[in-house]
Amino acid sequence: MNTRYFFFLLALVALLLPGAAEAQRIRIVAGNISSGNYQSYDPGEGARIFKGLKPDIVLIQEFNYKDNTTADIRSFVTSTFGAEFSYFREAGAQIPNGVISRYPILESGEWEDAQVSNRDFAWARIDIPGDKDLWAISVHLLTTSSKRNPEAIALVDYIKAKIPDDDYLVIGGDFNSSSRNETQFTTFSQVVHTAGPYPADQNGDEDTNASRAKPYDNVFADDDLLAIQVPVVIGNSTFANGLVADTRVYTPISEISPALVTDSAASNMQHMAVVKDFMVPIPDDPAVIPIISSSFDFTPPAHGSIAFRSTPLASYQIEATSDLTASNWTTLGEMTAEDTTTTLEIVTANAAASQLLDILLGSEVRRFYRILRK
Repeated sequence: MNTRYFFFLLALVALLLPGAAEAQRIRIVAGNISSGNYQSYDPGEGARIFKGLKPDIVLIQEFNYKDNTTADIRSFVTSTFGAEFSYFREAGAQIPNGVISRYPILESGEWEDAQVSNRDFAWARIDIPGDKDLWAISVHLLTTSSKRNPEAIALVDYIKAKIPDDDYLVIGGDFNSSSRNETQFTTFSQVVHTAGPYPADQNGDEDTNASRAKPYDNVFADDDLLAIQVPVVIGNSTFANGLVADTRVYTPISEISPALVTDSAASNMQHMAVVKDFMVPIPDDPAVIPIISSSFDFTPPAHGSIAFRSTPLASYQIEATSDLTASNWTTLGEMTAEDTTTTLEIVTANAAASQLLDILLGSEVRRFYRILRK
């Protein structure tokens, strides 16, 4: 067996380190903005507000629309945000929470809220641009003040058991808080930053309930995400700490079209939406993936396999070059991972695999390859 190529193949990971050169703005909106008599988005005011705010990720409460069939919910998401958006909506709840995302949802689910019978905590792991995933959690805590800290304790325990420390985390939605001094925020501060400064409207009002008297709603980021928070910019308007979107006071209202001045005053409009923006760093190159193992048999017909760590549903690209000092990598193929470990089978029946084998065995020319997450 010819083994001289494997030294270069396995050493390649240590030679290629991505660097940050650009960033992607990501807008996260928390919204309990259902209206009408049935705590739903049927009347249209909430949908118009969402459209005008142009979110990338939405932490939505009271996620009801028409008969709540899969087709109904898909129709709401497509018409309000776009066909490219995906979503998770908790099942079997009277007023469900959900997460809606422009970016792929890699994993999602709900954690039980034992304090209440008609909703749980909805969460999603999202493949945002850059080299970290975002865990987004949509909450709707109880109006009973004595129940809210037990809810917070339970959610923090779920987070600590499930979410890696080095990923981004955001918790957003309706906290039903009468003040910023509630014990729930001390509890949540174990995993996210709950102190001010807080989002506000153009008049500086931070309260978010319909009468603008209490700070019910917010978007809370962990330390890593907080470090890349930036002002919310909409048209010619800038909100240094984020926006509380009240169409009754927003001016010019054309900046958040198709929202109407009257939308936030709709019958039974729940609360105001809260908006925060983050500038996520993007590496120069996709992250180079470490190889776990490789095995080849060069007896004709040559074949082999390469195993690497992967993220389910994430896309990977296989590239090769003959010169590590140059930037001209040749793409050999792409694939979507199905598990946390992926084995790439290389057989001569596959054109791309044959090309890869040619590179691996390439006469007297030493060549190199890499696997990258897209």
